Amino acid sequence: MKTALRGLGWALAAIAALVILYELWIFLLVLWWSHFNPASTSFMRIRLEELQEKRPNAELRHEWVPYERISIQLKRAVIAAEDDRFIEHEGFDWEGIQRAIEKNQRKGRAVAGGSTISQQLAKNLFLSPSRSYLRKGEEALITVMIEAVWSKRRILEVYLNVVEWGTGIFGCEAAAQRYYGVSASRLGAEQAARLAVMLPNPRKYEKQFGSRLAAHAERIRERMVYSQVP
Repeated sequence: MKTALRGLGWALAAIAALVILYELWIFLLVLWWSHFNPASTSFMRIRLEELQEKRPNAELRHEWVPYERISIQLKRAVIAAEDDRFIEHEGFDWEGIQRAIEKNQRKGRAVAGGSTISQQLAKNLFLSPSRSYLRKGEEALITVMIEAVWSKRRILEVYLNVVEWGTGIFGCEAAAQRYYGVSASRLGAEQAARLAVMLPNPRKYEKQFGSRLAAHAERIRERMVYSQVP
């Protein structure tokens, strides 16, 4: 019995050590990416594998652009659409989470998430689109790391450069070229608003952009003037 308990203790200690090493590895990457741009993300690798199952030679469309070469209109639109308290919170918008819970209860299903830009970035960089309490907990921990190390400007810069904007399309430069044939620096307010409202489900909205989504884009365009941009 004592031998079994000792063995269990060693096994638990080994698991704890592996978890600590994994979190340390993530934190080191967060530190590194505070100064150097990530070449790829977990979401990019997952989507590329999916595309290459159908077309072995498939590639992603992605081109990094620095913060100053991203349209101010797109920055305002994304903040207005995804996280209007981005500047104010420290990674988690508790008011937004409460509103999402209440909306989901009214609808009887999950229709709103309440995730901030920082949380979405944590998920895109390191995790997967799957949903579980374990993944949500890991997302929260990585969000704390990112907010502790990066400025809001850096968070928004990386987010706009790595977020998914359609099938095989990642980052604002590839999105601007794909949908409008211009660079990310030349996006106007209407174009930016339309790109911003695609973010919750970009692979769906690249194929269909109905009147309901167009109306939402117009509401975002009207709200953009109030967006606080780092």
